[in-house]
This record gives sequence, C-alpha cells and structure tokens, in this order.
Amino acid sequence: MPAPERPAPGSAFHWQGLDRHGQPRTGVLQAADTMAARSALRRQGIRVARLGVASAASTTSAAPATPPSRERPRQPRQGLAASRRISEKQLLLFTRQLATMLHAGLPLLQSLDIAIRGAGAGALSALLLTVRQDVARGDSLCIALGRHPRHFDALFCNLVRAAEQAGLLDSMLDRIAGYREKSLALKSRVRAALTYPCAVVLVAMVVTVVIMLWVVPAFEQMFSSFGAELPLPTRIVMETARWLGHFWPALLGALALATLLGVQSWRRLPRLRQQAQRMSLRLPVFGQLLRQAALARWSRTFATLFGAGIALVEALETVAGAAGNVVHAEASLAIRDAVRNGASLHAAMEATGVFPDLAVQMTAVGEEAGALDTMLGKIAELNEREVDDAVTALTSLMEPVIMAVLGLVIGGLVVAMYLPVFRLGAVT
Repeated sequence: MPAPERPAPGSAFHWQGLDRHGQPRTGVLQAADTMAARSALRRQGIRVARLGVASAASTTSAAPATPPSRERPRQPRQGLAASRRISEKQLLLFTRQLATMLHAGLPLLQSLDIAIRGAGAGALSALLLTVRQDVARGDSLCIALGRHPRHFDALFCNLVRAAEQAGLLDSMLDRIAGYREKSLALKSRVRAALTYPCAVVLVAMVVTVVIMLWVVPAFEQMFSSFGAELPLPTRIVMETARWLGHFWPALLGALALATLLGVQSWRRLPRLRQQAQRMSLRLPVFGQLLRQAALARWSRTFATLFGAGIALVEALETVAGAAGNVVHAEASLAIRDAVRNGASLHAAMEATGVFPDLAVQMTAVGEEAGALDTMLGKIAELNEREVDDAVTALTSLMEPVIMAVLGLVIGGLVVAMYLPVFRLGAVT
C-alpha cells in the first residue's frame, strides 16, 4: 500500500528487510515518523528494504518479526523448491549467466525468464520461478533470494543487497560467481585428498571380508584331510573367518545402526559437529591441510565482502556464518567485538591465536596501505596454493604407504593360507 508523504505522528509503519544473519523479516512498527522508524529498525539490526505507513488492518500486531498474511501462500512453493536438491554447480552457472545477461543490458525480470527456460524442468527452474514471482511483486532481488537460505546463504544475499544499493548488480554477481568457483575448487581438492585414502581402505576391507567368508572356508575343507596340525597363522585366520561367518549378519546390522545413529547425531547435535571440527584441525597428517583450507575460505569470503563495500563489523558477522568451521566462526565474532571496541583488525586477529603470523602481518600491511580486500585476496591465494601443494604431496606420499598396507594385509592372508601347502611335503 502506498505511504502518504507526511505520516501522522505515532503512525504504524509496515517494513521489510534482512536481519543480522541475512534472513528476511517483515513486521509492523510504531514510530513518530519515517526517520524514527528507520532508526529503531537499525538499532535492532534490521537492514530496511521497504518502509511504508501500514493500513489499519495490519496494525493489530506490532511485533517486528511477525510475517504478514501475504507471505503465507508462498511457503508451499518455497518448501517444494527447497525439498529438491540443487547442486552448487547449478547455482554457480545461474549466477554467471545472470551476471552476463545483466551486463548485456537485459532487465532483471527478462534475465530471470531466460534463466528459468535454460534451467529446464528441474528443481532449479522451480526455485527461480519463485524468485521471479517475488521480484515481479516488487521485492528486491536480495529479499527474494533470502527466502531460500538453503540455496542462497547470508553471504550471497548481503553481497546482492550491497550491489543493488550501489547499482552494480551485474559486476557483483560476476564477482560472486568467481568467489564460488574458487571455493568449489578448493572444496573439491580437499575432498579428493580425504576421499582417496578412505576409498582405498574401504576396498581393502571389502576384499578382506570376501576372502574371509568365501576363500578361507574352501581352504579349510581342503586342509581337513591333511591329518596334521596347521601352522599358527593359518589357525588364526581360519578361526577369524569362522567367527566372522557366524556373526556377520549381526555385525552388518550393528554397522548400519551405528552409521544411522552417527548421521542423525551429526545433524541434530551442533556440539558434536563443533567438537568434530575442532578435532579435525588437530589431526596429525590432515590437520594442517584443513587449517589452510579454512583460512583460504575465510580470507576469500572476507575479501569479497569488504571489497563489495560492506562495513567491517557487518562483514565479520557474515564471515562468521560462512566460515565453514566453528574455530574460525568463533574467531570472527571475537574479532568483530574487538574491532567494535576500537582495536585494529590485525591486532584482533593475532589475539585469537587462530591465524598464522604471516596472515596477521599481511593484514596489517593491507590496513596501513588502505588495500585490505586486496591483501586478504592474496592471503587466500597463498593458502590455496599451499593446499594444492599439500594435496599433491599427500597423494604422492600416501600411494606407497597404502600399497604397503594393502600388501601386508592381503599378502599376509594369502601366505597364511598357503603355509600348509608349503609344508605339504612334511605331512606324511
């Protein structure tokens, strides 16, 4: 509803905006005038996108976080889009395409229509259709995207909001796409470094179980006719295979139950996830790799936010939510509090004890030179290169180690089963 030019004192104002975490909020607020309403919302940490005098029907509830009734019909469509999986690569491609179309001068709604047609009939198309409908109703793009936090996080929405205010949406979307490309590449490199040894160990376990359940019993039947005592390694392997043959259904059920409980606990117990993240950074071989990857992600996110013109304290709050690791999230909030109290950024970083000396010194140089975003980007690039080198070194080091372990396990089983054959000449 359009607002009159001079609202009466003590009017009720209907507002829409984003909270401190980038989540969309709407409500009704009593204030003397528009300036007072904006000031009150700013003190609550609300970034106002729309503000107008509310009608009499909407003043029945003055709670700022109460959603208006017109939001409710959108929830089923949002839930439908959120319940279907959309990959990060699909969202990255959409961001890049939207940036290209806006840079070419196409209007936002027309660009969204083209993206919807290009997405086909999948989940991404349903999500973009919902976003397009919200924008067509008059919502800003950051508000429309903020209604889908599973796919567009606080970092994405904050950057889009800053770009809309500055009128640089096309260049910001291109910058977001570049950020996501580098983050996705970093994540894939770390995942590859961790997946390779796990996959090899899993294959070794499957091969060992197959030998125990099918190969060893066949040898046992053959050895039963020897009439002599079998060597100790052979007896150990045969007893283990016999025990595994009796109890493998119970072991399989216990393993499935433990996996299910572990997954549910991981999803529902934040403290468990936080403790696991802290412990992962202390691992003897992979801990350094994970620390470098976390620092690269933190620096890249911080540089993107600060380079977009977002205030330092607000950028630190968003970085805390997008850090991907509880250690760096807590450090970001501690830095935010210290900076808010007047400390310099590099001194606050050093006080946390989380960041290495090189990162602290480079940040200090960036602060003094007035090029903090550039220096943070260099920190991210440095750590990304170190992650690449660490992944290459770990892969080349782990290949002979894994092959040696597999040789000991599989070779030990084969030797244990063939020892009686080697002694067959002595059995008479």
